[in-house]
Amino acid sequence: MNVFNRMLAVIVLFALLALTVALSIIPEAVLQVAQNALENAEQFLMDLAGSQRWLYFLGRVSLLIAGGGLFGYLLWREIRPRRAGSVRLTTETGSRATVTLDSVARRLAWNIDQLADVISVQPRVTPRGGAVDVLLDLETRPETDVPMKTDEVVAVATEVLTEQMGLQVGKVRVNIRHGAYQDGS
Repeated sequence: MNVFNRMLAVIVLFALLALTVALSIIPEAVLQVAQNALENAEQFLMDLAGSQRWLYFLGRVSLLIAGGGLFGYLLWREIRPRRAGSVRLTTETGSRATVTLDSVARRLAWNIDQLADVISVQPRVTPRGGAVDVLLDLETRPETDVPMKTDEVVAVATEVLTEQMGLQVGKVRVNIRHGAYQDGS
């Protein structure tokens, strides 16, 4: 839905930009074209209503159902309350539980933040099927060995997710940003 919203917003903004440019450069011509289009549409609808009343009525009902359904659905998707994301897990004995993605992220952040040379961590957890994908934005000290720290962070994240929380792990990605060097003076 997010991709659709962005594409729709870009298309609408481009159309509004083009209309603004056209209105500022040749306002009389743009208004004349709009007026002619509206007059032609009005004449077409009047002719259709007079000659084929059933088709005119069917077109209006179809427009109401299609437009109302589409725009009502999109509006409902935008303003409905969002559930906190969660993931289900099953224990070895068959018990079931649901854990919020926010809880998973907080637990990962706390455990990874305990590692040496880690200044801060921002986990983003997304469910995918029966597993979770994790993106970790990590800030480390500038002298940190990146390959070694990446392996250590992935190992801790995997251990927390599988052994401590009972979740299946999908992809674990780590984005490392080094902190600023401290002046020795």
